[in-house]
Amino acid sequence: MKQLEWNQNTLPEDIALSIASSLQGWRSFYIRKHNDMAGRATDIVKFVEENSSFKCLEVGDFVKAVQTLCSMDFTFTDVVMFFFTSKQNVLLNLVGLHYCIFFLKISVENVVEALRSCHISERQVCVSWWKLGRWFYGFRMRDESHARRVSLGDLALAKENEVLGVLYRGAIHEVLRVQISIPDPAFSTWAWKGVQAQG
Repeated sequence: MKQLEWNQNTLPEDIALSIASSLQGWRSFYIRKHNDMAGRATDIVKFVEENSSFKCLEVGDFVKAVQTLCSMDFTFTDVVMFFFTSKQNVLLNLVGLHYCIFFLKISVENVVEALRSCHISERQVCVSWWKLGRWFYGFRMRDESHARRVSLGDLALAKENEVLGVLYRGAIHEVLRVQISIPDPAFSTWAWKGVQAQG
């Protein structure tokens, strides 16, 4: 700021006023743009919260939230600012992460760094999906249920490709239903693995 004051003191008055006016114009433009994106982000937050009863979101609503992000031209910086915050629930973090990976095509390093700097890389989601039972000698087997509890960091590093694929494709072909939920903190990881083994 002192450097700007020094430059203004050494410049002719009309040029200094022109520079100050230009800076004020950029500042007001930035504030308007930020407020506009904040309003758009609020719409998506409300949509996800209204459609995630019992901390559970159906994949159709998840995909719709991601597509809404696409239509609103959110940048990576916007996603980090509005969706990669610990004050948002992990379902909204996941919406932002999915958008960055599949639509913005942000590099893994940048996504992982953003998750870490926002302190959300260890946050977990539970993704459950049901597949149509296979045919076996003319008989249809029981429908298969699958569930994975994964961290946002592992998804960003593509350690859970099957889960990423299910989230990207949604409920199509042999997949009957996909649900994304916030895991119960009282439900330990080892207990979760036991439930997976039973399913």
